[in-house]
Amino acid sequence: MQLDRPFSGALLGVKLSRLEIGLLGELLAAKYLRQHGRRVLFRNYRGLHRGEVDIVARHGQTLSFVEVKTRTSTAFGRPADAVNKDKQLLIQRGALDWLRLLGNPRIAIRFDIAEVVLVRGELPQLNIIEDAFSLPDSSMAGR
Repeated sequence: MQLDRPFSGALLGVKLSRLEIGLLGELLAAKYLRQHGRRVLFRNYRGLHRGEVDIVARHGQTLSFVEVKTRTSTAFGRPADAVNKDKQLLIQRGALDWLRLLGNPRIAIRFDIAEVVLVRGELPQLNIIEDAFSLPDSSMAGR
């Protein structure tokens, strides 16, 4: 998995599906996060309360819940534009489930978005938006 090789859109001559492109984006995002000082703790976490988090990572003393959005074009906007309120709620529920598993520690948390743009014949473009959104204040009750 290289960030310095142009995206071909295919693997062994077979065009990648949307699901495969999404998985590739998650792999590239995890690699990028590691290369930039984060410790990836878990990928594709599915919580007990219908929540989900693409990547859980440690960034210094902060626990980061990362949503990865991969696109093959920016013609319809940035990948982060797809992280609407409903998607944020899904990620927030996953994060709260993760924190419950840890015994609700008093730790700084953050919600990030990893934008991955894979255009055929071009190098992958990755952009991390830190603190892209936050928990509603009422979600912190009992933490």
